[in-house]
Amino acid sequence: MAEDQGDQQASQEKTEQPTPKRREEARNKGQVAKSQEVTSVVILLACLGLFYFAAASMMESMSRMMRWYFTEAGCFRMTVDGTRLLFVDALRRVGLLLLPLLLTVFLAGLLANLMQVGFLFSPESIRPKLSKISPIRGFKQKVSLRSLVELAKSMFKIVIVAFVVYFTVMAELENIIPAGWLGSWGILDYTGSVSFKIIFRTCWALVILAVLDYAYQRWEYEKNLRMSPKEVKDELKNTEGDPLIKARIKQLQREAARQRMMASVEKADVVVTNPTRIAVALRYDPGNMSAPVVTAKGKGFVAGKIRETARKNGVPIVENKLLAQLLNTMVKVNETIPSELYRAVAEVLAYVYRRGTERAGAWNG
Repeated sequence: MAEDQGDQQASQEKTEQPTPKRREEARNKGQVAKSQEVTSVVILLACLGLFYFAAASMMESMSRMMRWYFTEAGCFRMTVDGTRLLFVDALRRVGLLLLPLLLTVFLAGLLANLMQVGFLFSPESIRPKLSKISPIRGFKQKVSLRSLVELAKSMFKIVIVAFVVYFTVMAELENIIPAGWLGSWGILDYTGSVSFKIIFRTCWALVILAVLDYAYQRWEYEKNLRMSPKEVKDELKNTEGDPLIKARIKQLQREAARQRMMASVEKADVVVTNPTRIAVALRYDPGNMSAPVVTAKGKGFVAGKIRETARKNGVPIVENKLLAQLLNTMVKVNETIPSELYRAVAEVLAYVYRRGTERAGAWNG
């Protein structure tokens, strides 16, 4: 009893690598190895690059927009139509100003996801399910290993940002007080420069975190996809059929083919043997056949059955070792013999025809 329970428990342990079908089903459900940290750091780096190269242009565009509103605001009549036009114009100008940033975020997020999982559209992953709002499932997720990992990542990011800010600000202490004499634009430029240093240094730490998180996501994904030996066996049965049933079907097919072949021995003109290991049955109908046909052949046990069937039905048996070997090697069942064997087979058939239907003895032509 204990051994049976142990075997059953072993068969249920997920120790097998996932099959391609299991991977495809998981992908169709939207279950893929993806790190949100990779997406976040790619977006952050892309935005950082955009601000580095286009910050001056964006600031100039924002300044022109603000100057226009402050200088032209008095020209607008505070009516419903005037307010609507002012609001629409503001949306248009702000949209054009933020368009490069929005496109950068969109393209960076798209690229990060394509790098990790490729193109994937899974309607099933966004289908409403009551299990997603289950309090019990939510509690399990809160106390799971994944939640602990997410907590560790959040704490790591907070600590990294705090260290980067602290050391960057400490390095800039001697420049902070003099920066107050630079004027508004100078102060803004200096603040932007320090902020850029903080974000840039933070990105390097987040890149390391993203790599580690992606490795963890891959490990967890492969672990969750693992299958038990029983699951592998059941999947094999469902996709390819029960191996026992398939073997039985093949056995029945072989037996049926053997029975048909043995039935054709009864109508053969001669059986050529080697003398006990190989047997080949030949039939020739001059009115319907261009050349003799091999109706049955076999080795060992099958050869014995062919000889036995021939004896029962009075089919002549001729011993010719070389010819039997060539026929068994070169010709398939129900195929005509090749031209290079015409002469040898013709001699055997001529010998049989001269003897009539009586059995041929040992003949070593």
